[in-house]
Amino acid sequence: MAAFANRFRQSKFKHVFGKPAKRDMCYDNIRITKSSWDSTFCAVNPRYIAIITDAAGGGAFIVLPLSQYGRVERDPPLVTGHKAAVLDIQWCPHDDDCIASASEDCTAKVWRIGAESFSSGFLTDPYRDLVGHNRRVGLVVWHPTVHMVLLTAGADNKVLIWNVDEQSILCDIDFPDVVHSCSFNWTGSLFVCSCKDKMGRVINARTGEIVAEQKLHEGAKPQQVVFLRDGRVFSTGFSRMSERQWGLWDGNSLELIDRQELDSSNGVLFPFYDPDVNMIYLVGKGDSAIRYFEVTEDAPYFHFLSMYQSSDPQRGMGWMPKRGLDVSTCEIARLYKLHQRGLCEPISFTVPRKSELFQDDLYPDTCTDAYALSVSDWLSGKDSEPVLQSMRPSNDGNALHPAPPKPLVAAAVTSSASSPAAASPAVTSVPAAQAKVQQQQHSSTAENHQHYAGDAVEHPKPHHQSQLAAAVAADSVGTERLLTDRSAAASAAAEAASTAATEAEEAAEAANAAAKAATEAAVGLPSGEQLAQLLEDMRKMKIIIKGHERRIRTLEERLKASTASAGTALVNERQQQDESDT
Repeated sequence: MAAFANRFRQSKFKHVFGKPAKRDMCYDNIRITKSSWDSTFCAVNPRYIAIITDAAGGGAFIVLPLSQYGRVERDPPLVTGHKAAVLDIQWCPHDDDCIASASEDCTAKVWRIGAESFSSGFLTDPYRDLVGHNRRVGLVVWHPTVHMVLLTAGADNKVLIWNVDEQSILCDIDFPDVVHSCSFNWTGSLFVCSCKDKMGRVINARTGEIVAEQKLHEGAKPQQVVFLRDGRVFSTGFSRMSERQWGLWDGNSLELIDRQELDSSNGVLFPFYDPDVNMIYLVGKGDSAIRYFEVTEDAPYFHFLSMYQSSDPQRGMGWMPKRGLDVSTCEIARLYKLHQRGLCEPISFTVPRKSELFQDDLYPDTCTDAYALSVSDWLSGKDSEPVLQSMRPSNDGNALHPAPPKPLVAAAVTSSASSPAAASPAVTSVPAAQAKVQQQQHSSTAENHQHYAGDAVEHPKPHHQSQLAAAVAADSVGTERLLTDRSAAASAAAEAASTAATEAEEAAEAANAAAKAATEAAVGLPSGEQLAQLLEDMRKMKIIIKGHERRIRTLEERLKASTASAGTALVNERQQQDESDT
């Protein structure tokens, strides 16, 4: 009976399904790095997405506002301060404008991103330059509760823990081999790491002392580890026969709790852990599938839920923090998949619910961007859990997301090395951090916040409204002319492309409605937000119309080719008949 109950275990995440974004809501034309380093190559937060790119003569990564969908311009906003290839990047959990990078040039750097960071060129001046390794740095991990504390791991078999503001080393830890993966526990007092010597080690983060060590997997390929919220350790690796495995271990002694084989593929498995609902998403490099599981305290501990399957293999993957999700659609996770051909595709994982109300069981309190401890408090021996916030939307219907950033303009260097006092808030305790969260929640009701399906739009200032109205009218005239010029081509291909023509007519009607609204806007000027939304709608209509035009042209060419081939076949048939008659 117990086996029967385990087999048919009830779970509210049993029907979670993944849905990829449409092409116009993806990020295209990105020169994704071709490095063979085992990293995810992508980092995401509620404001920006960062992707490691190919760069000649140095290392670089691109930073885009989350709302800047579509094809990336030829001169994108790049961070190019490293002298060799960038191997790993990670956003600071306590500051959405701060990102750390690791490189083959033996350094780790911390950058501040803002609307003016790329105003006159590539960003080359880091906020802090962390020089302490003798060989390449392949891993950066932020502390979950302490402000501006960063862990770096290098090929010199060292792990360094930094006070970023002071550019000083808090702890220097030597290992017998290269460290492949690191993860802090829930309070940040310990961290677990996996090494090339197949050993997993739990380390005291303040002193560097080894608390426990154990061989995790027998295979020689890189292993990944993550500390679970309840103190256990989850790992992925390979068996002696190169079969992929997952393992569950006691966090204090690293004694084996359970270990199972998954499949026989050869790509490294990267675990993405959701501590709020105890779900793990396993992403294999080079795979085309994403498996997700639920972790429980009782045997069999690890429960397979479902799998997202696609036709394209994944080059890398980014993970959106919980506070950046859209709770109105019951979205519980969002991954950003890097394709081989320069495409970054968001994949939204949702729980199907009929009710439109906020689902408390799906959204426990999650980590906010406020830190719990200062560096001095942490070094004195204090530990604290991360500061949490509710995911429930505010009274105006908007979730507690940060305001969307302004679009980044590609161009040259602006000095971003501001003073440490200006860069770090004065939060030194959990009550003060909670007060900051409450202040953010009250202020959020007066702002318009960004959601997953929306685009960020700047409200025009009053003295720009006349120019904006003229631009709206000009765009509407151009749209009408475009529709008139293409009407003949659409009618000529109507028989061969009835579906495409119908969709084009619907797009034309929407464009005419936008043009009519633009004319009304020119006569009686509405608010700045309405004008900006009108421009955005017209831009989308133009994209749709161009897509239909390309499709109609393709169908016309196919029609001509089929007509020509049919004529040729008829001539050949007549010739054969004449030859047979003679």
